[in-house]
Amino acid sequence: MCKKLKYLLSLLLLLVLSTAAQATDYYVSPSGNDANSGTSQEQAWQTISKVNSTTFSAGDRIFFKAGTGYTGRLYPQGSGTEGSPIIIDMYGEGNKPCIDANGLFEEAVLLYNIEYWEINNLEITNWTTSLLPQGKGVYIHINDFGTAHHIYLKNLYIHDIRGDDSGHNSGSGDGIKWLNEGSSVLSRFDGLLIEDCHIVRCDLDGIWGWSEYWARDNWYPSLNVVIRGNLVEDVGLHGIVPIGCDGALVEYNVLRGAVQKYGSGCGIWPWSCDNTIVQFNEASEVQGSWDGWGFDSDWNSQNNIFQYNYSHDNEVGFMLVCAPPKESWNIGTIGTIVRYNISENDGWGSQEPNDNHYPATIRIIGACEDTYVYGNTIYLGSTLDIPLLDLGYSWGGAWSNGNYFYNNIFYADGRANYTFGSSTNNVFSNNVWYGDHNSPPYDPNAITADPMLVNPNSGGDGIDTLDGYKLQAGSPCIGAGMFIANSGRYDFWGYQIPSPDGFDVGAHQYYPDFNNDKVINFLDYAELAGAWGTSLGEPDFDDTYDLYDDDAIDMVDFEIFSAEWLWGM
Repeated sequence: MCKKLKYLLSLLLLLVLSTAAQATDYYVSPSGNDANSGTSQEQAWQTISKVNSTTFSAGDRIFFKAGTGYTGRLYPQGSGTEGSPIIIDMYGEGNKPCIDANGLFEEAVLLYNIEYWEINNLEITNWTTSLLPQGKGVYIHINDFGTAHHIYLKNLYIHDIRGDDSGHNSGSGDGIKWLNEGSSVLSRFDGLLIEDCHIVRCDLDGIWGWSEYWARDNWYPSLNVVIRGNLVEDVGLHGIVPIGCDGALVEYNVLRGAVQKYGSGCGIWPWSCDNTIVQFNEASEVQGSWDGWGFDSDWNSQNNIFQYNYSHDNEVGFMLVCAPPKESWNIGTIGTIVRYNISENDGWGSQEPNDNHYPATIRIIGACEDTYVYGNTIYLGSTLDIPLLDLGYSWGGAWSNGNYFYNNIFYADGRANYTFGSSTNNVFSNNVWYGDHNSPPYDPNAITADPMLVNPNSGGDGIDTLDGYKLQAGSPCIGAGMFIANSGRYDFWGYQIPSPDGFDVGAHQYYPDFNNDKVINFLDYAELAGAWGTSLGEPDFDDTYDLYDDDAIDMVDFEIFSAEWLWGM
């Protein structure tokens, strides 16, 4: 048996080596010639037509010369294998090579019924002065294919994608779109990665996925979909929307300016998705008279988590959770978790009701169940007079049930309002209600004192501009939160939860990180010792080092610091 196993392993190794040996590098340059072999820079091909007419094999690589341009559609053929994907990239120094469909094709790059491909470092555009039905930048499409593995789009610059003007859902003009469908063979993606792309000026959506198996009575979700590190700017409708996925990861993306052309859309939102994690994203300048939130947990979904995100200056609000009445094809929206996020000045739009979609920082509407909102910091600027929490509308007669709000800071420099309608089982505990709150809900452990944030309303563009929302020493939020099981290990800044003091209130778990390097170490100890030596028992007027909040820096503060230091190691 051992000899047979060794023999089979030897054959497998020979097969792998044989496949690797057959892999070929190809080069494309406008100064080349399609009659060339393409296998060296000196023998480069000239056109993307030559690339499209070639069927590539596992491990092959196609390189376009930097600083060059090609008109038409890139439509590669063939599939790679596990461990040996086919790769498109650039060679030489200079700008990314540009694929310009120029409105001559629906898409500039088409990946159809292929797998194990990586597309890197291209500029992609598809613009024409006339309308372009079904216009797209990159289109990934499988139909009656089965499971398509390992399709990676990395470091692409996609811009100026023309569409038509039919608007919400039926329009076109997507930067990146994927579609899985099939009437005879169930088809889905497993291992779709969209990473470090810059997408700007699209008539419709930035990144949009669609599945013909989105309905619960025909459910076949894509797996291992990752959308990471992308910058999406100035798109006509939606920003980033995974659809029909299980276990998708959407992280470290920046969205600036969605719903710039049509009236109905949100920034980053999974729809008909389970177990999605949306984290470390920034969404701003989302507009829209209908919708218009930075983030949205949309219907036919369950167990989606929104954490460590920054939402600011969106026209309608920070967070929407919604679902129409349950049907065989729709389970509603179940088990959404919204935690350790920061919202600043969301909801600046018109205060006049518009089909139940006027501004509200957080709106939960329709057949939504067991929504947990905890550990967030919400700031309403002085010009805002809006519902901070709006549970006051149904969708088709369905009302939300089970909405739990714990350990949040609701900070209103403006005026915060609250509506609940016929929603049921709304529970509040250990929240901060600071500022002008108009009839806030009952909270048996409410905190109304100043939460002592470092500098609220100081956030700018960038998730690294938010240290003003940290707690100061002596804040009434420190240790004042309720225990929450399975609440995540870290706060917005990466500090461990809980600290020795327990759970804090808001997005920051306070640690004495005096030099603000996000690490508690000997440098902080030295600052504390220096402050003690300088004060000589005098009051610590700004409370920076007075961890015990007794207006002095002394041994008690060192004991507290030592416990925090050891806890955070």
